[in-house]
Amino acid sequence: MTTSPVERAADHFVSALALWRVERGMTKKQLAARMGFDPSYVSHVEGRRHKPTEDFARRAEAVLAAGGAIWQRFQEYDELRHARGPVLHRDPPVPAQWMPPGTGLIVEQEVAELTYTDGAYRCVIRRALYNAGMEPVTRYLVKIAVDRYPHDPQGSNRHHRRHPLSFEEMDLRAVAGEGAATEPMQWRLKLDRDAAKEVWLLFANDQGQFPLYPGERTTIEYAYTVGEEKWGQWFQRAVRLPTRNLTVRLDFPVEFEPQVWGVETSLAAEVPVRTPLERHNDARRAVFEWSTDAPLLNARYRLEWRFRGQAAPTSSDEGVPKPRRNGHELRASQRMRGIGIVQRGADLLRQRSRHFQLPREESAARDAISGLRTTLDRLEALHDFSKGVGLAAPQIGLAVAAAVVRPPERGAEPVILLNPRVVDESSETDEQYEGCLSFFDYRGLVVRPLRVDVEHARYDGTRVITSFEQAMARLVSHEIDHLDGRLYVDRMVPGANLVPVEEYRRTGQPWSY
Repeated sequence: MTTSPVERAADHFVSALALWRVERGMTKKQLAARMGFDPSYVSHVEGRRHKPTEDFARRAEAVLAAGGAIWQRFQEYDELRHARGPVLHRDPPVPAQWMPPGTGLIVEQEVAELTYTDGAYRCVIRRALYNAGMEPVTRYLVKIAVDRYPHDPQGSNRHHRRHPLSFEEMDLRAVAGEGAATEPMQWRLKLDRDAAKEVWLLFANDQGQFPLYPGERTTIEYAYTVGEEKWGQWFQRAVRLPTRNLTVRLDFPVEFEPQVWGVETSLAAEVPVRTPLERHNDARRAVFEWSTDAPLLNARYRLEWRFRGQAAPTSSDEGVPKPRRNGHELRASQRMRGIGIVQRGADLLRQRSRHFQLPREESAARDAISGLRTTLDRLEALHDFSKGVGLAAPQIGLAVAAAVVRPPERGAEPVILLNPRVVDESSETDEQYEGCLSFFDYRGLVVRPLRVDVEHARYDGTRVITSFEQAMARLVSHEIDHLDGRLYVDRMVPGANLVPVEEYRRTGQPWSY
């Protein structure tokens, strides 16, 4: 017996709820009590006798600290439930993020700013705190870490052993409060390592103590400096407390020609940040800003950059520059991951993508295509693909049926594919080596038809059939496979060997026909 997509999504929500409840060692009654519900309520939801509500999902996520997994499953269910028609009742919006009693500190807003000036980075973190707990807060834990070569752990460890981070150079300073009520904060060391420090910021100084009592709010700000010889080109914020808003700013000299991208890492996957970065130039400075009103607990948000105005390596594979860190060449997959492309092993690459309901979801479809084109622009600003290049939505963390393919010919318009499916193909085939941005360390021989006819949608919902031949047939087929949860290795002859990219001999050459 088949089930509807809504029922499957509800099952996935219930499975995630039960998994995390067991992981946290709670019975159904214990969870219900922590959430503020009747003792039998969780049992009814897990038994599919009650439909989950937004309030229920938020409370379950908060109590079980599931890193966004429960909330994500609810959003998938809720989206499908309301896509079926306008007659369904929708739960009233939850006015504020619910927190379980005794939650403790809540970060109502964090603004993290990193500024590069005269060979050093100055980091300033400002957090608006609310004590939702039942005890006064007398200290706040701060973690500071550097990683000169983030894609080369061994090289980075060697570097920091020779050049350890010191408190003297950091010039760590912290204050609490605002305006005339600002108080300097003393700090106490907890951990001291070559590349990492942990300190307790104390709600105290030589003039006395000023604890943050239950129900009170305050703002703390701390700042430190690290020389560029110890700071890699990345800035990461880890969400360790319930946080309602997170904003990150990067401030660089304009003449460095900075290029910035972002990655979100959660318990589920590593994907590009879900909201765009904004840039504005101020005098001789380039300021990048990224913000989210829904940071996931235990998630990490990482902005990375490169300075195009500085000298860079020029050797290439498939036109891909090979950057080095401390003399060690990065793997091709690391370079792809570095610009936000989801890598092989992520569950999202093995799932069938959801089709858009057009024209009702035209805005969402345009957003997905815009994200794909932005990522391709970022990729092609770094690399040159002589065979053409394509990118599917799952590769940037979106489980929707959208892809963009750029032909091998210079200046040719990219092909936009929405809800595509192959309706016919030629019996004549050929075998060529393929690579994949999500599996870029290898190449493999794949048999493909020399012509495919693809039915796909326009934004207004009308459908067209386009015929693609030779290289474009291969590129388009490759991206449609992604939307079906398939990788090119699935199409290789059983027992065929993958060729490491270092041994691939056809770099920079178009496919021959």
